Formats: sequence, structure tokens, C-alpha cells
Amino acid sequence: MDDERTSQNTSKSQGTGGQASATSPSLLLMRDFVSDWSPLHDASIHGRLLTLKKLISQGSDVNLVTTDQVSPLHEACLGGHAACASVLLKHGAKVNGVTVDWHTPLFSACVSGSVACLNLLLQHGASLHPPCDLASPIHEAAKRGHVQCVEILASHGVNIDHNIKHLGTPLYVACENQQVNCARKLLESGANVNSGKGLESPLHAAARSCSAELVTLLIDFGADIWAKNAKSKRPMELVPPGSPLGRLFLQKEGPLSLMHLCRLSIRRCFGHKQHQKITGLLLPDELKRFLLHV
Repeated sequence: MDDERTSQNTSKSQGTGGQASATSPSLLLMRDFVSDWSPLHDASIHGRLLTLKKLISQGSDVNLVTTDQVSPLHEACLGGHAACASVLLKHGAKVNGVTVDWHTPLFSACVSGSVACLNLLLQHGASLHPPCDLASPIHEAAKRGHVQCVEILASHGVNIDHNIKHLGTPLYVACENQQVNCARKLLESGANVNSGKGLESPLHAAARSCSAELVTLLIDFGADIWAKNAKSKRPMELVPPGSPLGRLFLQKEGPLSLMHLCRLSIRRCFGHKQHQKITGLLLPDELKRFLLHV
């Protein structure tokens, strides 16, 4: 699909003349009809910095959008080209521009997993909160396993438990897609271990995917193994009884140890950003590591 779009757009950019000035008939035509593609979009998605600078110096509009409202900044972030994104922002690109699919440049950066683009956008005032639940940056980063993006968004105060009806919470999305490291980072950042998608908990998603690593992680962080989904099924009822994962659930059925209960209680008191707060406590390192699940 991308190859087809690139092929179509290349022919369009040839037709408009990549070196046109701001007042040329071809560029005016693009502005009148909102071209599907422009030389500026092409340079941005492919990271062609010198070409991008030249086009801007010749008067190309950095906020020119396609029929789908995709800007060059969207494309630069989707391609993970921070240098191009920086130039576009320097020349007035809209940091919170929205496409017809409700994608912002921040969302595009989370798709590509570009930490550099993400930091750059946040420095220029990008909104952490999506204009529509159809495109949430934190959910996209969790889905794709971009741990650093999740960490950066969490450190900037994103709603770590943002619950979207058709997606659930970021933690649920991470478990559904078997992104163990993202799930761990979300839990370390204070995500509610039992908040999922409707009555479906993250543990249900982990059990359905048959991931023993995820199941163990969630239970260690206090997941309720007795929670029932909309079909009145507990997580352990979603796995074959005689399977290794089934046996793991049976081992976890008993009451939690006093040490584990204390750890969960302390972490619950700290709420969000508990990882940073626990690190700063005047406690022995061994106790800190226990509280941090290290």
C-alpha cells in the first residue's frame, strides 16, 4: 500500500515540478485542490533534509496537507526523521495537526517508535491527550512494543490508565499483543493491573495469549486471578486445564504472602510515578529492589 502511494505520489510530484516557487502555477494548483502528495511530503517521509530545506527556502508551505489532512510533519514523524521534523517545526509546522483518521504527529511518532521525534514534539507543546479515542499515542506505543515511547509519555504525565471503549487500557493493549516489556513499564509507572477492557482484565488477555511470562508479571503486581469477564470466565478458565499455564494458575490460587501484600499496599499508596518515588526513599537497597520488583 505504501509502495503504491509512493509510486502515485512520485508521478504527482513530477507533474508539479519539485523546484517550483511559492508563486508558481503548479504550487498554486496544489493549494487550490489540496494535492494528495507534494515534494515536501516526499522529502519528509524519506528524510531528505537538504531537499526539504531547499523547498522551504523556495516558499513551500510547511502546513500543506493532503486530501486526508496529512502534513509533512506527520510524514517526517512516521518515517522517524527527527531532523526533518525539527526543520518543519522551526518554520511553523502545526505540532497538533490532525488527519481525517485523527492521527497527530505525536501518534505518528509512536507508530514509528521514534524517541527523538517524540521528545521534539513534546518540547514544542504537543498534546499528550488524543483529540479522539480512535488514535491514542500511548495505546499505539504499547501495542507496538515501543517501551521508550511508553516511558517518555508516562514521565510527561499521560493518563496511564486511559480506558478506550474499543481498545481498553494501554496495559490491556500491551497484554493483548504480548508486549511484555511495555506491560512491565506500564505497571512500573503505576498502571492499574486490573483495569482492562470492560470486564475483561489484562490477566484475561494474558491467559488467552497463553503467555506465562505475562501472567506471572501481572500476578506479581497484584492481578486478581478470580476476576470474571462478561462471560463469567476467570482467567484460569481460558487456558487448557492440564497445560503448564493452567498449572501456574493453580499454584497462584492460594493467599498472597504478607511480604507481597505489603509491597502491593505500599505501591498502591504511591500511585502513579511510584517507581521514582520508591527510588528516592531512605531505605536499604535490598528493600527498594523488592518494592520495585527488581
